[in-house]
Amino acid sequence: MSTRLTSFTRGGLEFDVVDSGPIDGPVIVALHGFPQTATSLTALTALLNARGYRTVAPDQRGYSPGARPRGRRAYRVSELVGDVVALVDAIGRGPVHLVGHDWGAMVAWSMASTRPELVRTLVTVSVPHPGAYLRSLFTSNQLVLSYYMALFQIPMVPERVLRTRPALLDGLLAKSGMTQDAIARVHSEIVDGGALTGAMNWYRAVLSVAPGMVSGPVDVPVTHVWSTGDTALSRRGAELTERHVVGDYRLAVIDGASHWLPEERPAELAELISDRVESVPSR
Repeated sequence: MSTRLTSFTRGGLEFDVVDSGPIDGPVIVALHGFPQTATSLTALTALLNARGYRTVAPDQRGYSPGARPRGRRAYRVSELVGDVVALVDAIGRGPVHLVGHDWGAMVAWSMASTRPELVRTLVTVSVPHPGAYLRSLFTSNQLVLSYYMALFQIPMVPERVLRTRPALLDGLLAKSGMTQDAIARVHSEIVDGGALTGAMNWYRAVLSVAPGMVSGPVDVPVTHVWSTGDTALSRRGAELTERHVVGDYRLAVIDGASHWLPEERPAELAELISDRVESVPSR
């Protein structure tokens, strides 16, 4: 009989976990993005639980109160992947089906590339393969769309501005398509909850990514999901992603949806995840 998780530890850090659904069902590990926690996946995981899947969604490094190390180097992708490896080990039922949205997708791509023995299937939402993203910077308008990443490199200033000018944060998130309820959670969980600097450090550590984390091919079955209303990621990155997947690959384009697919289109996303999971023989 499996054990329900509420947390796991790695390197002296403690990560909060939302573990739901049938305890012995197929395991889907779901990784949230910026600037959100596992609560952003609640509608999606509830639908997956109803389909018989067990979902395990951690609050990742910088977001969990017990896992907020200081300094940008603590947020390198290798560390973020190491956290998920420790989670899979704590679950004790790998390989798992892996789902990631936004920055969670970046971690999921890197996990599938460097630790494929732990990943049964992969569904990435919004963020393309890192190698495809890099190429899209120079072959589309992606560089313009990613302007905020340069601003986030400045130590402490972005956090101070967003804390003292909440209307600015509200406006940026609303313009991207985030709902008012989700924006309120960003304020309560990230800004007021003390997670903003840790969340920003994911961006500040991006230049220290190991080459294998960026360009490594993925040979597990993959579905990549992109939405036409995404103001942060270009279609070009989604189109280039196929070049970085060796095995079975599907691109799903959701029309008229924003970047925030797990909350905006959970039913469509749950269907795509279920289809991917069921594309491989059960164990």
